[in-house]
Amino acid sequence: MTSSDDRINYLDYAATTPVRSEVLELMLPYFTEKFGNPSSLYSLAGEARYGLDEAREKVAAVLGARSSEIVFTGGGSESNNLAIKGSAMMKSSAAGHITTTAIEHHAVIHPVEQLEKLGYEATYVGVDSAGRIDPDEFAAAIRPDTFLASVMLVNNEVGTIQDVATIARRTREKSRQQGGEILIHTDAVQGAGKLSLNVDELGVDLLSLSGHKIYGPKGTGILYVRRGVELEPLIAGGGQERQRRSGTENVANIVGIGEALALAEAERLSSIERMRDLSDRLIAGVAERIRGSSFNGSHTHRVPEISNFSFPGVEGEPILLGLDFQGIAASSGSACSSASLEPSHVLMAMGVDPGLAVGSVRISMGRDTTETDIEDVLQALTDVVQQLETFPTAED
Repeated sequence: MTSSDDRINYLDYAATTPVRSEVLELMLPYFTEKFGNPSSLYSLAGEARYGLDEAREKVAAVLGARSSEIVFTGGGSESNNLAIKGSAMMKSSAAGHITTTAIEHHAVIHPVEQLEKLGYEATYVGVDSAGRIDPDEFAAAIRPDTFLASVMLVNNEVGTIQDVATIARRTREKSRQQGGEILIHTDAVQGAGKLSLNVDELGVDLLSLSGHKIYGPKGTGILYVRRGVELEPLIAGGGQERQRRSGTENVANIVGIGEALALAEAERLSSIERMRDLSDRLIAGVAERIRGSSFNGSHTHRVPEISNFSFPGVEGEPILLGLDFQGIAASSGSACSSASLEPSHVLMAMGVDPGLAVGSVRISMGRDTTETDIEDVLQALTDVVQQLETFPTAED
């Protein structure tokens, strides 16, 4: 069921976004007229190669990087896996230590867990009740054999921003004091279009991005690799992407992600005030209308596009089904694990009671979200939660 005008009120932009018309228009010729293999020598291939090079330059401009430091991948998850496993595989043996956080996306946590099975060691640094990492606590976890530290820029479930620059600086200092050499990686997938991604300001060696979070195509990602950093490729073959990611490049999608990132950065500052206003309306409205509700995350160090709430006595799944019945699309957390009945690992790390964690709802806004959308979801959310609170359970 949808609203009377049959328009879906989409409030799950942190999960994925529609491809912008400007992006799609730029992509289309590379499916047809400019379909050549960019590794070939004839003029048709040159057209594809030009599109590839132009996209790489656009990405480099946003990151404040060299175009040679940009690697195109099949998505944010692949970028994270290449950063983590690629750096580990450069070691002569499966020995060494990784420091990361307890609230990372599973595309970071699971690769680290895989490495642990091979003999590597890992420390998962905790967070406070707002989802923030203490830079000193993170740095304290560094050991002489720590070769990689990975900390996300923006949490995908609660929108909390981490002070990556300070964490990176103190982590490097600790590593140098112990005579070690460390790489700093950040999963910046949810930060694109919301925060500056300048890699020198962030102080990172590796940075991951995803196309479909910024109105670009799915199945496309970016990994920034600072010059001098060596990674063992996960995909061996023809040696594309400067020997770092083999396989004929998906030129159309790469053109798309390059344009999408450029547009997101160009519009970033102008959208902040509008997003903050909508977020303030949402948070205040939930607090006023729904008794016992709680906001999860930081009120000060957060991106306004992502808001997470818990409702006592009800679970997230029936809330989402109730919202969907009223034409509203939201989420219970990470889209990759939203089908799980387990409490969110992010909320659990923040100390949220498990009973509240299973009743969490993530509402994430985008460039098409309006004040009317916020009012509609507030009304629908209030109705759904009230209905679920009074609905008799099997024990009653």
